[in-house]
Amino acid sequence: MLTAIRKAFGLIRDHHREDWTLANIPAEDPRIYDMLCRADAIGVFQVESRAQLNFLPRMQPRKFYDLFCEVAIVRTGPIQGGMVHPFINRRQKKEPVEDLGPAMMEVLCRTYGVPLFQEQTMQIAVVAAGFSPAEADRLRRSLATFKRMGTIGSFRDRFIGGMLARGYDAEFAARCFAQIEGFGSYGFPESHAASFARLVYVSAWLKCHHQAVFTCALLNAQPMGFYAPAQLVRDARDHGVEIRPVSVNHSDWDCLLEPRGDGSLALRLGFRQIKSMREEDAAWIGAARGNGYPDVESLRRRAGIHPDGLERLAEADAFASLGLNRREALWQAKALRAAKPLPLFGLDGEGGLEPQVDLPQMTLGQEVIEDYLALRLSLRAHPLEILRPNLPESLPHARLAEARGRVAVTGLVITRQRPGTASGVIFLTLEDETGVANVVVWKTVYEAFRKPVIAGRLLRVTGRIEREGAVTHLVAEHIEDLSPRLGILGRELKIGAETERAGENLRPGRLGSRTAARHPREQAKKLFPSRDFHWDKNVIRG
Repeated sequence: MLTAIRKAFGLIRDHHREDWTLANIPAEDPRIYDMLCRADAIGVFQVESRAQLNFLPRMQPRKFYDLFCEVAIVRTGPIQGGMVHPFINRRQKKEPVEDLGPAMMEVLCRTYGVPLFQEQTMQIAVVAAGFSPAEADRLRRSLATFKRMGTIGSFRDRFIGGMLARGYDAEFAARCFAQIEGFGSYGFPESHAASFARLVYVSAWLKCHHQAVFTCALLNAQPMGFYAPAQLVRDARDHGVEIRPVSVNHSDWDCLLEPRGDGSLALRLGFRQIKSMREEDAAWIGAARGNGYPDVESLRRRAGIHPDGLERLAEADAFASLGLNRREALWQAKALRAAKPLPLFGLDGEGGLEPQVDLPQMTLGQEVIEDYLALRLSLRAHPLEILRPNLPESLPHARLAEARGRVAVTGLVITRQRPGTASGVIFLTLEDETGVANVVVWKTVYEAFRKPVIAGRLLRVTGRIEREGAVTHLVAEHIEDLSPRLGILGRELKIGAETERAGENLRPGRLGSRTAARHPREQAKKLFPSRDFHWDKNVIRG
């Protein structure tokens, strides 16, 4: 994220002549907190995860210290210590803050009587259990992240005994120690939370005020974060940013920002988005571009790009600005690979011309498949937009906010989470052409539909709507794997057998057939991979 922020500041400097740093971003901007309260946080440091997006509308952060608590509370330690529900219920005034006495409240007043930070555990040990500073420091070290040596238990008798000696109730003392013990799994020091909160605020400021810049910087800092480039691009478009495709006559290695007529900025995808593209080739393309390349051959001749590189560019539809579609560009690239060395003199001094052929047009589904194969995203259409006519029973995700009762949804699996603190519950995030759906899979349902939950790329989930404030979940009851449908997206339009045979004869190289040998489910895995978090590999192998 620091890299992305640095790149974003550089882009703002280049395009807006404004000089921002981590230190001079305007403080306590209400528009930022409004955005976070809506859970509009894709790409924002630390608060873009599924759990954080669900927690933000409940937390309703309105000041910087709220972000301290936000990044600290959605952690293994506070969850296992039973701190989350008391904290949020007290913040929402659903229950009173427990009076723990003057000494304890001085330590915990800012966190509603709940210990969230490691420093608080040390202070509690001193003021409530009579620990010396040295003992409190040993307690802190026993909580060190990731060490999990089991040493925290050795402090139990000393801690509870100290609290009892100072008049605290035995049940309360045991509960305090249980909360502290939770930090042995993962708990933040307050100083750490402060540093994270600063990056939350700065990245949220960039997203709020400079969405095009922010997305461009995130794409140029990949791999990083919770979401793949396809979701980052989609979010930018949802916020009104124009996304322009990769082009041999406009793109560089990194994504760029280009002025629009209305004074805003459009985002031009860079060659870095093309699978297996070499940065060195991108540099030569830019250096030799001049006033532009008129055709594929001129790119090879002037930039010295190997035929393999030309084919990758053609598969990514990077010659569209030359008036060439994918098949035409790939045909020309393949012809250059097969051609003999050009004579010094010939037509236009460059040898003979390739005979003209009539290549069949690709369907929208075929174009989308090739986009995902080459770029991992598509600017043409979402796969569910193409499949929607055959999914009449599935509710578009954008309508879940007002849905009631039992519904069915279908979507691509973009993230899959199995947190260790969730007692076997699995959380899926599905995406269709209208938005995302948050799916909760309880352990019993997971056991009944284990294979689609683990391996499915396109799922149809039937379940019941649960809502808490602005947060909507679909609690799964039945899960069906529709992944094979993704492998046949290119067949959504029927064409005559004669044309189909001609297409097979004319279709050069990989284009149009590079996934044909695979089973549709395997094609789906390659085309639309999900991001899986906190997942037990033994479960997947099993």
